[in-house]
Amino acid sequence: MSFSLSSLTNSHIAPIRPNSPRAVAVESTMAANSLRVAAAQMTSINDLAANFATCSRLVKEAAASGAKLICFPESFSFIGAKDGDSLKIAEPLEGPIMKQYCSLARESGIWLSLGGFQEKGSDDEHLFNTHVVVDDAGNIRSTYRKIHLFDVDTPGGRSYKESIFTEAGKNVVAVDSPVGRLGLTVCYDLRFPEIYQLLRFQHEAQILLVPSAFTKVTGQAHWEVLLRARAIETQCYVIASAQAGKHNDKRESHGETLIIDPWGTVVGRLPDILSTGITIADIDFSLIDSVRAKMPIAKHRKPVEFWKSASL
Repeated sequence: MSFSLSSLTNSHIAPIRPNSPRAVAVESTMAANSLRVAAAQMTSINDLAANFATCSRLVKEAAASGAKLICFPESFSFIGAKDGDSLKIAEPLEGPIMKQYCSLARESGIWLSLGGFQEKGSDDEHLFNTHVVVDDAGNIRSTYRKIHLFDVDTPGGRSYKESIFTEAGKNVVAVDSPVGRLGLTVCYDLRFPEIYQLLRFQHEAQILLVPSAFTKVTGQAHWEVLLRARAIETQCYVIASAQAGKHNDKRESHGETLIIDPWGTVVGRLPDILSTGITIADIDFSLIDSVRAKMPIAKHRKPVEFWKSASL
């Protein structure tokens, strides 16, 4: 059986004249069923103050646009110029770096998704790659420590070994927010659909957050297709804020910040995949409900026990 986006969103309706009573009623209904979000793109460097200044400017832009939440990429506050730099600046969540961002959220009246903060680990040799959600009062509402660590040899010869200095997290995390229920992940998690299945079907997420710093090579090959797949297979919005461009002589990120709806359509994209800025989209709860009702994969999916017996 085939579906089209038009059938799911009821787009086959007569045109509505601007400023007519019907237009006002439709706009009011849409406003009641949707909330605005922003996704940020930036090129973080090894300068905490400079990165905070960039984040502050983007927060103000998002708040002025009416967004209730702005999502930042992995390593938003700092990207070191050489190995070991991130360990030197790692702090507890109650430290001065995170306090700055909590104050920014409170002063701007907006929720922040801060993906990939360098949280101090259990010893001096390790940190956690932590996704922090801060509410509009400046309170930390939830944290997720990245589970899947990037130990990879990329095409072209560059090797990464995140596990040398990063402790892996152990918990799947979702949190309620004014724009819906958020499922928290970080970057390399994107390649492991199991965590997104858990966020949707066990933790009831409506929006999946994927703050990232994808490499240029892997991003060009896989970034958008993986994000759209996660949106389609979970019927969730996906907000993927990205690091972009050259951070230093050794490190370059793909960029291409995206917001994707539950049908897999890109609804937010910066015109330049490497520029610093924000893209805006409205989270449409009626679209989430419609997609899920007309293609009820939550009812059709099989439990783990089924696959265990089926594989014998």
